[in-house]
Order: sequence, then C-alpha cells, then structure tokens
Amino acid sequence: MNITRIEAIPYSIPYVHPLHFASGSVTEADHVLVRVHTDEGIVGTADTPPRPYTYGETQKSIVAVIEDIFSPQLSGLDAFARERMQTVMDRTFHNQTAKGAVDIAVWDAIGQLLGQPVSTLLGGYTDHMSVSHMLGFKPAEQLLEIALEFRETYGITTFKLKTGRHPVSLDVEAARVLREGLGPEVRIYMDANRGWSANEASEVLRLTADLGMEFLEEPDDAREVMGRRRLVSTSPIPIAADESAPNLGTAAKELLSGGANLLAIKTARSGFTEATKIVGLAEGLGVDVYVGNQIDTQVGTIASVTFGAAFSHTSKRAGELSNFLDMADDLLAEPLRIVDGKIHVRDVPGVGTVIDEDKLAYYRAR
Repeated sequence: MNITRIEAIPYSIPYVHPLHFASGSVTEADHVLVRVHTDEGIVGTADTPPRPYTYGETQKSIVAVIEDIFSPQLSGLDAFARERMQTVMDRTFHNQTAKGAVDIAVWDAIGQLLGQPVSTLLGGYTDHMSVSHMLGFKPAEQLLEIALEFRETYGITTFKLKTGRHPVSLDVEAARVLREGLGPEVRIYMDANRGWSANEASEVLRLTADLGMEFLEEPDDAREVMGRRRLVSTSPIPIAADESAPNLGTAAKELLSGGANLLAIKTARSGFTEATKIVGLAEGLGVDVYVGNQIDTQVGTIASVTFGAAFSHTSKRAGELSNFLDMADDLLAEPLRIVDGKIHVRDVPGVGTVIDEDKLAYYRAR
C-alpha cells in the first residue's frame, strides 16, 4: 500500500468555554485535518492542533509544510516504511504537530488495511484510558464548581490545574480550594506552562506541600537551566517536562541532564512512531509518563486513547482526554463518550476517526 498524496484541510470550531493559561488562551479550534491517501483507496485521518505561542506552528504553516513539502516527499512510499518516513520528515526542522499528524494518519491507514485496531497493533495492553480534566484560569470557587460537575457527570476523579499566575497566591488558593472541596481521594496536579521563575515555583511547592499534589508540570522555562535542575533535585513531587520535551531528543536531554523526572506524551506532536520511542526511553530509565493534551478535538483525543491504552506504561496514569467537551461541536461521526471516568478504545480497524463530512464542509476554513 503506497501513499499517493497527503491532504491538509484547515477548519475552525469555536469553544463554548475558552481555555486560559500562562502561555496563551484558546477560543477557537483552528486546526488542520490531515488525510493520507493510498493506492488501495484507503484514507488515513488525523488532526493537527497548531500552538503558535508554544511551538511556532500556525494553521497556515501546517497546511504549507504538509502539502508543499511532506506530500511530495512521501508520495510513492510504502505506508509500512514508517522509519523511512520519519527520516524524510526529520530533514525539516520543527513542525512537530504536522509530522505527528502524518504519522498517525499513516497508522490509521495501516490498521484499516489489516482490519485491526491500531491500539492492538501498537501493543494492545488495555481497552480504555482513565480521564483527567484540565482546569484553566478562573476564580478558585468556580474551578471547584466545574470539578464537582465533571466528577458527578462523567465520573472524572483526576484534575489538572493550570497555574503560573501572579501573584502565586492565586494558584495556591485554587489548589487549596480544590483539595478541600474534592477530598483526599481525588488526584490533582499543576501545570504552570513556564509561567513562573524557579524561585517562584519553589515557593508554590512549599505552600502546597500539605495538599497532596501529584506533580508539577513545566514550572519555569527549562532554559533557566540551574533553576530547573535545583527544582527537580529538591521538589517533594515529580517535575514534568512537556513543552521542553516535544520529541525524543529533547526528552532524552531533559531526563539525562536532570531537567525533569516525569514526561508528558502528546501524540499530536510526536505521532505514534516517535511517541513509542519516547515511552521506551522513559520506561528503561524508570521514569513515569502520562498522556497529555494538545487541547485536542475528539479526532485528536481518540488518537491519544488509542496510543495510551496500547502500553502498560502510558495507561498507569489518567490521560488528559476531556477538553473537547469545551467545544461547540466536533468532526467525529460517532462522538466520544466519557463513562465512569473512562474513554474506551474503538474496536474498529484503524484509529476510529470516521469524519462527519457535512460538519467538515461547514467548519472548513474558507
């Protein structure tokens, strides 16, 4: 089965509840749907979420690099030659989410050809992922109301608190209100999106030491090298690398240089092929991982579920899989459901990203 062309379709869906955090905010899902066409008539599908304030990719740049560079370079290649594709795409620096979507779409096509769920092809460890919900910048009491609603409605018992505000007392208060309101059984962790300095992060860790936070993600800019190393070596909870470890090389650098002792795996920026290597690296070093969220649509979320459920190491912790609930609509023909705090892998060939073509036509960027 050979690739014939790769299509990049920009679209935009508004958010009912915009997400605000230290490095930016999201009010519209200005994404790109990627389709890998093959000579067997099979089409693989994936979603690409631009994050210009983090990785520098925009909707227009993703369309350009896929259609002008990757499509001509990969057309004619056997879809099973994934390592060769990785080598070709890696000649172009950066553009992580564009590369990731192409890789996921290729895996989707392979699964369809073989008549197997991709999660089974990757490892088939379990049939579901537990869900963590992300809480953006809001007053503390409002955050608690949202968390209680999501626990009651969807059975979610793990929450990611977006932090990185000034003064830091705002985030300390939010963490305390959530812990007191949700009780000791609920898991809570923080993500500062590089919003603090190392010294500020140290103060937050001191002030929240009695709240049972699971870990702290990207407390400061990882380029603040000495400060980050000091945080990792002195923190009572793990310090996670996310933006600072978008690929295998940077993940290895952060772990081996003492910049992190926990890793976020985001299939939207690494695809399945590179993400598998990152998981293997972490597992070999005895470092935990968790499935992160690129503020994904349902198309991106089912890809994360597919990957996360495939491995023991990625399914240990709840994955960030619910932010599509804040969107006004989505593209999947069969919407995802969160039941008892879980999303199940789709027992269909491929990833399970059948698109509602009428919705795509409606939301397609013009």
